[in-house]
Amino acid sequence: MAQAFSVEEIIGHPAPQVWAALVDWPNAHRWMPGIDMIAADGQTAEGTRLTFRARGKDRSSTIVRCVAGQSIVLRSVQGGVRADYAYEVHPHDEGTSRVTLTADCQSTGVLWRVMWPLLRIAIRASDAKQLRLLRATLEDA
Repeated sequence: MAQAFSVEEIIGHPAPQVWAALVDWPNAHRWMPGIDMIAADGQTAEGTRLTFRARGKDRSSTIVRCVAGQSIVLRSVQGGVRADYAYEVHPHDEGTSRVTLTADCQSTGVLWRVMWPLLRIAIRASDAKQLRLLRATLEDA
């Protein structure tokens, strides 16, 4: 897997509150650019499938790793590209949290390997702002 991007944000709320907002799937569209809706087919746990509408198409992700209150990895497979989005939430200073998002991608086929530099730029441009938007969503609440 190759890293598309990694970002970090300090959010002025305690880690449990940030985690709750992070896994509040019905409201995730507020901080995930390009996502119109997300629904989970069960509890937030490994193996749970998330169905979402993005850019007019229905897509899905699977939670492949989850440590409740601390970290979660969402895996999507679209065509020849597999993307893992790893979110981590840690207490920072009193009443604040440090949140990280790392997007790793793997592509198959010659075309995807040739397109990787452009795909990486597109993924970063679209999704690297998620944590800033999550912070803004919590601050507006």
